[in-house]
Amino acid sequence: MTAPTPSSTRVDVAIQGIRLLDAPVSRRSGAGPSDDGHVLLDGVGAAIPLNPRSPYSVRGGKLLLDGADTGLGVEAVRRPRFYDRSTADGVPYEKIARLHSSNVLATTVVQTCVRYDEDQRCRFCAIEESLRAGATVAVKSPAQIAEVALAAYELDGITQMVMTTGTSNGRDRGATHLARCVRAVREVLPDLPVQVQCEPPGDLATIQELYDAGARSIGIHVESLDDDVRARWMPGKGSVPMSEYRAAWAEAVRVFGWNEVSTYLLVGLGEDPDELVAGVEELIAMGVYPFVVPFRPLAGTLATDVDHVPAPDPRVLGSVTTRVAAALRAAGMTGASQSAGCAACGACSALSCEGA
Repeated sequence: MTAPTPSSTRVDVAIQGIRLLDAPVSRRSGAGPSDDGHVLLDGVGAAIPLNPRSPYSVRGGKLLLDGADTGLGVEAVRRPRFYDRSTADGVPYEKIARLHSSNVLATTVVQTCVRYDEDQRCRFCAIEESLRAGATVAVKSPAQIAEVALAAYELDGITQMVMTTGTSNGRDRGATHLARCVRAVREVLPDLPVQVQCEPPGDLATIQELYDAGARSIGIHVESLDDDVRARWMPGKGSVPMSEYRAAWAEAVRVFGWNEVSTYLLVGLGEDPDELVAGVEELIAMGVYPFVVPFRPLAGTLATDVDHVPAPDPRVLGSVTTRVAAALRAAGMTGASQSAGCAACGACSALSCEGA
């Protein structure tokens, strides 16, 4: 069994990144959380910012800090074979879905968001920038996604899938198209675990529809539990009352089950760390997994290009991660025990290094 990555180093690398010359699997812009290269740190999947100014580097398969061996091995995730294929009408598969970490297929089924106008936009998000760069297509059809999922499973051995979406004008906020896409994938891969991610739908019955379509976990991401932070960082999304999130989380736990519901929480937006941890404890009591991830500067976002907000202090992130992990362990809740999704993958957070 692979020894766990020391969490202090994992937290520091998540902030400072690695000077990695070759990361065949990486992402640029998009919904976040960062411009990452996907590597294995001592065999554990990690999404790490590629930073040419980082004190961390790689030589001979070892992670070095200022030239000194940290004792951790580093291996870049290889380029998946399904990236070499295209649909019959010429769309490259990697424009439809991407490999995350070493075994997770991820897709944004609708790459536009109704909240992307500057006065409404989440300041940490660049969901439409990859579309403008020609790296993806605006809307992926259920048939396209199913075709790519099957190829990724057969050629590269993916073990789970994540589907997210930009928010639509509809009452369902995009969840209906998610359900169609899940259903199409489950028709060709009936046993593949799938997580869906969306805002709280206006009609909570939609959560049951997502489950009935074949999704087995769900992320309803709030990013911050502080209303002042939400108003400042995500004016459009922040207008959705916390009461709607709580109602959606409660219904999702009823439908999907305890620890099959998660929410992103970004450290570094200005939320008081003690209040964040207190809010996390309430989420855990509901059966919702708080996926704690650092805010990291992402190209194409307002936070990076306009506000010039830096990543959080690694000491703050380390303290929050340790405290959240302790609360999760006390509740017997781990990301690895979820069916699918970001927490099940764990690459963007250091929680898994703390046994959560």
